[in-house]
Order: sequence, then structure tokens, then C-alpha cells
Amino acid sequence: MSALTVLELTPPQMVECAARAGYDFVDLRLLPATDTEVRHEIVGATPLKRETLAVLKDTGIGVLDVEILRLKPDTNVADYAPMLETAAELGARYVLVAGNDPDEARTAERLAQPYGLSPSLEPMPWTDAKDIVQGARIVKAAGRANTGLIIDPLHFDRTGSSTGTLRELPREWFGYVQFCDAPARCPTNLDTLLYQARAERMIPGEGGLDLAGHSARFAGRPAAVPRSADERMGEDRRCAQARKAPAPGDTGGAREDLCARLTFAS
Repeated sequence: MSALTVLELTPPQMVECAARAGYDFVDLRLLPATDTEVRHEIVGATPLKRETLAVLKDTGIGVLDVEILRLKPDTNVADYAPMLETAAELGARYVLVAGNDPDEARTAERLAQPYGLSPSLEPMPWTDAKDIVQGARIVKAAGRANTGLIIDPLHFDRTGSSTGTLRELPREWFGYVQFCDAPARCPTNLDTLLYQARAERMIPGEGGLDLAGHSARFAGRPAAVPRSADERMGEDRRCAQARKAPAPGDTGGAREDLCARLTFAS
């Protein structure tokens, strides 16, 4: 379950919510994505980190990925060391990276594998890694094993990216993907685009995105593809609504696991 699904909760509450909703993994936002977003004091030797570790142990939930590492022109990657150390201690596998530097070569150079984590660059239309083509170019230039891309169907759609291009990329670049829905009509201005991405995501099947085409790229893979259920709803629906999220191909009404052990037929 992605942090964006229930961003108003604290990390321990997110873990408990994921457990109650039947997920196997959770995504935790260790650093805020914006200056106005709430900041949870979980990085370093803090009581909140200890509480989160305890809840993870009690529930058996794993941490799939953590957010968010922004690579800007003036970023000193060493400044992220406390965040990355905390992520490793929480057992995270991946760290979500936003490319906010117009210099692609510099972004590629700074994509690394810190503390055993795999950095996943997420193309977003308002960043300097805007779409799947540019993201793939950066990951290829990085040339590092376990450095890859994370695909968000909303961003994928809003940038006009092609599933044909997606099929041409190495499968090992995709350790996991996000899964959500949104209105079919693309916003016509940046403010609406940002708001929709951060506060108006929809349960898969309730919107108009081509989720079948998005998922088809990963069909036939011999390994499971963990998926981050990234449905952000109003606060009154929160954790209970997360239980309703259908997985791709779910026609029986019962919610399938979106976050782990998704093995597709070959």
C-alpha cells in the first residue's frame, strides 16, 4: 500500500492500516514531497522510528519502498545518508527518486545503490525526468545494476507515453510499479495536474486510465511484480476504502493482493 493512499496517517498507522486491509507491503514517505506536507520525525534514532519498527514486527508487514529522494542541481547525495540508513533499517528494498535536475548526465551519475537499496527513478511531467523515454535514457546512462524505473499509470498517461516504448525496455529495470486510476481527461494546466496527482487519485477501475495496457507490459514475467496500490482518496474513506482496491484482472469482486507475490501467467 502506497503512502499516498493514506498520507494523513503516521508511519506506524500506515503499517497497521496496510495489515488490516490485507496488504503484504507498505511504502513509507520518510521525507515530505513538498514544503507544505506534514513531516514525520522518523529519520534517525527517533521514538517514531522505534514505534514503526515495532509495528512492522508485530504485523509482519514489509517495507517495499521509501520516498522521496530529489536530485536537484545543488543536491549533495550525502545529505540523504540519514534517510537512507533509516530506510535500510526499516528493511526497504527500493527508494523512489525524483529527477529535478535538467542535467541528465549528472542525474545518471548520482543514481547509485546506497545501503543495499535499489533507486527507482519515477518520471513525472513536472520534473526534469518528464516521461518514460527520458527516464529510460537516464537509467541507461547510469549503467548500474538494480537501478531502474518506477511507472505510475497517471504520470504515464499524462505525458502521452507509449506502451510500445514500455515493452521495448529491459524488464529488469522494473522492480515494482504503482497502480491507480484517474479521470480519462488530462488536466489543461499544471496546478490541476499536480492537485489531481497528489489528492484525487482513484481506485483502479473507477477512472478512465488504460490500466489493462499498463499491466500488459508485465504479463508473462517469471517473477512476481510487487505493485504499490497508490489510491489517494478523501480522509473519510481512508483505510477502510483501501480494502476495496481491485487488482488487475479481478472480476470476482474480492480484493487481490496489490503489493506482493503477483505472479502473472506465462
